[in-house]
Amino acid sequence: MKGKLHYNQYGLLEVGEEEEFGDQGLKKKLLIKGECWGTPEDGDEVEVHFTGTLLDGTQFDSSRDRGTPFKFTVGQGQIKGWDLGIKMMKEGENALFTIPPALAYGESGHPPTIPPNSTLLFDVQLLTWVSIKDICNDGGIVKRILERSRGSVDTPEDCDEVLVNYEVRLEDGTLVAKSDGIEFTVKDGHYCPALSKVVETMRVGEKAILTVKPEYGFGEKGKEAFGNEGQIPANAMLKIMLELVSWKRVEDVTDDKKVVKKILKEGEKYGIPTVGAMVQVKLIGRLLDGTIFIKRGYEDTEPYEFMTDEVVLTTSHIGSCLDQVIDGLDRAVAWMTKGEVAFLTIEPEYAFGSIESKQELATVPPNSTVNYEVELVSFIMRKKPCDMNSQENIEAAGKKKEQGNNFFKAGKYMKAAKRYTQAVDFVESGTFVNEEEKRQAKALTVSCRLNSAVCLLKLNDFKMTVFLCTKVLQMESKNVKAFYTRAQAYINLAELDIKEALEIDPDNRDVKVLYEVLKEKMKEIQQQGC
Repeated sequence: MKGKLHYNQYGLLEVGEEEEFGDQGLKKKLLIKGECWGTPEDGDEVEVHFTGTLLDGTQFDSSRDRGTPFKFTVGQGQIKGWDLGIKMMKEGENALFTIPPALAYGESGHPPTIPPNSTLLFDVQLLTWVSIKDICNDGGIVKRILERSRGSVDTPEDCDEVLVNYEVRLEDGTLVAKSDGIEFTVKDGHYCPALSKVVETMRVGEKAILTVKPEYGFGEKGKEAFGNEGQIPANAMLKIMLELVSWKRVEDVTDDKKVVKKILKEGEKYGIPTVGAMVQVKLIGRLLDGTIFIKRGYEDTEPYEFMTDEVVLTTSHIGSCLDQVIDGLDRAVAWMTKGEVAFLTIEPEYAFGSIESKQELATVPPNSTVNYEVELVSFIMRKKPCDMNSQENIEAAGKKKEQGNNFFKAGKYMKAAKRYTQAVDFVESGTFVNEEEKRQAKALTVSCRLNSAVCLLKLNDFKMTVFLCTKVLQMESKNVKAFYTRAQAYINLAELDIKEALEIDPDNRDVKVLYEVLKEKMKEIQQQGC
């Protein structure tokens, strides 16, 4: 297909295939497949063997005839088509490139061997290449890859934990620091700023030499000798050999850093439990001092089994129902794949809260941060609402409504609103034939939408409150609670508009009068209730 290089299902052009890419006539024919995953980029140093000929077969150059590979920096050559082709090759690959005049020597040619407007054929084999990267795009850290990764293409991120080896030398070769196996969090860094910046660009097994300017090392102050580490003079350039041995992915499950998941072992590539899935896990729960308070799935004990999104509902339930699960564990497992092993750190808000909780092997004190080592053994997906019969839909909706009510009583309005919404989803997915089921479905829809509206009113989401109440009134045009709740939302929206107006024009008399009228109306409604 012209304009797009064709790849087979394995991501490689088949041997013997020739394809045109771009819109200027550049063609590539694969002769021998290459190895590994990477391809060179601008700035990388490559070593190739090539033979260049005209279309009539006249040879004008050959590194093979000279017996010496040709070395050059990608992106700095005279032939644009050559650079484009090299950037699409893997190590060891052999390909034949057809390069049109516009991407070669053009109208001028290259006398005396290449006439004007010549299309060139290059038989190229990429022997090896060295990746050279300006990490910060300011020349402050230059990374030269000595050994590329042969495995994963993933690289660590800020929250991840990395295990590295490194050697640090001054420009004269003096060894000033060495470590065989140091673990740190990328965002926290280690030794000097350059390490954390570079390790984010590395893959497991990769080795690189870094040339580090003072601003990414120890700057104008340098560093005093300490322990086994030598002195770093002021404004010293550093040469650092860095190897990424391994790394563990660390995820902020709740986006507030109160449930953190560190992956100890990757699971299957695809598939996580959906809401309502029945999961089986091996787990060990510990306090921060190492005390084990629960252990399941080991030493002939049964795995811990629970249904996702069926968390402990209120603090009064905590510790009384061992078959339920704390919020943080539930949330973390929902993002695990089968076979994955993870280490969880869960703060009190998502664990056992502010009360003492008696667990299987020990008591968890109030306000305890806890750790779990968890392996997701298996999970069974719950039926989708559209796959249930009408009675199953109604029963599932009723359970979600009950959970929502319990969350509401506990003051957890966002969780309550979520359960009410799930209840409505069950009902709306059902097909109801008899009148009793229709009546039950309508009653559940109305009550859950109203309850959800009240939750959102308490969360100051006034526009969504209005939307839900309006939906209810379309079903029951004389529902007083819907009118009352929508009126509260309208009043709050009006108050927001008035306050915004007063911020813009604090002395506007009309706006001030309207604000006083509004406050009186608010008092009347609060006194009347519903």
